[in-house]
Amino acid sequence: MDEVILASASPRRQEILKLLGIPFAVITSKNESEINPDLPLDEAVLQVARKKAEEVAASYPERTVIGADTVVSVGGQVLGKPKDEQHAHEMLTLLGGRVHEVITAVWVCRPGGGSGFSDCTCVEFYPLSSEEIDEYIKTGEPMDKAGGYGIQGMGLRFVRSVQGDFYTVMGLPGAKLWRFLRDM
Repeated sequence: MDEVILASASPRRQEILKLLGIPFAVITSKNESEINPDLPLDEAVLQVARKKAEEVAASYPERTVIGADTVVSVGGQVLGKPKDEQHAHEMLTLLGGRVHEVITAVWVCRPGGGSGFSDCTCVEFYPLSSEEIDEYIKTGEPMDKAGGYGIQGMGLRFVRSVQGDFYTVMGLPGAKLWRFLRDM
């Protein structure tokens, strides 16, 4: 497989591409689009991933560019990355003892066009005490992650169950991406 461009600085997405054996370079998009509330959530997240990929692909039209975006949704409320520690605390309090959805969308631009997909995984958290949440926030881990937690890090302490692709929660549904690229 030829080297692709990952339009994301996410170390987790880079780790997943390495696990898949996909050679890549990182050229981050500057686009931080808002989720369009008028679209179904999976389509809105896909739209953001598409904008990221297309922004980078405009400078590298001969290359394959992968853009991705991840959001957490609980009770109809969409949670992106926390703005500050208080916001992270509010998010984790909301997630405690509940099931939430993690949607990761991927858009792939290639010479001549692009297409994409989204994937959804359900995650259930144990009930969380305010002290547990504060201790976790002090690690700094929640601050750059949708929903305010990293399932592959210390956030695993909170996870009761996962239904779906673990890697979707990390930010890139690896097996689905592998097959998608193979079949393009």
